[in-house]
Amino acid sequence: MKLVIHGKNIEITDAIRDYVHLKIEKAVSHFQNLTNEVDVHLSVARNPRINPRQSAEVTIYANGSVIRAEESSENLYASIDLVADKIARQLRKYKERRHDKKTHAQTTIEGAVQQTIVKDLIGDRTPELPPEVVRTKYFSMPPMTIAEALEQLQLVDHDFYMFRNAETGEINVIYERNHGGYGVIQPRNGNGHTNGKNGKTTQGHPTTPEQSHTHK
Repeated sequence: MKLVIHGKNIEITDAIRDYVHLKIEKAVSHFQNLTNEVDVHLSVARNPRINPRQSAEVTIYANGSVIRAEESSENLYASIDLVADKIARQLRKYKERRHDKKTHAQTTIEGAVQQTIVKDLIGDRTPELPPEVVRTKYFSMPPMTIAEALEQLQLVDHDFYMFRNAETGEINVIYERNHGGYGVIQPRNGNGHTNGKNGKTTQGHPTTPEQSHTHK
């Protein structure tokens, strides 16, 4: 198993490195046959208003799936303990789903994603990007069904998941709705979309995941 440790605003000392290896390797020890690579990101927020400040994030690449967990606290070692426990639970869920993948995927997708295609995401607001891009992530995007994307959403510790729809070849987003269930965001046919009540078409304004989260 390959384990890579990254640090942001923090020096990765030998003591920290040894502690990460001890905790994370123990957490994944029962899932070695599933785990290809483990990335650990440790960070300390420079802004004193951010609380808790010390974060540990673990991303595991397991046979084509991505499993992720993140925890924060006032102590980096405590954050590592918390995220190790969380990623072990995520791996256990992943292993259980593999044993019952067909029946679980079919029943979940029929009950959770029916009639949840979003047609107008932003309403009468003007779409905006965040003022500052603070982090960029790159990941492979193999085609998958909505049922498979739902399984991935439940593994990555986020409230949304972007994927390439195997049926259409288009980029979709599946997300947790505030009032229960899941929604799927799909591209509108054509190059533009109507912007709320006035019916005007707006070009070239991408919608951010934050916007999708606020309009569930």
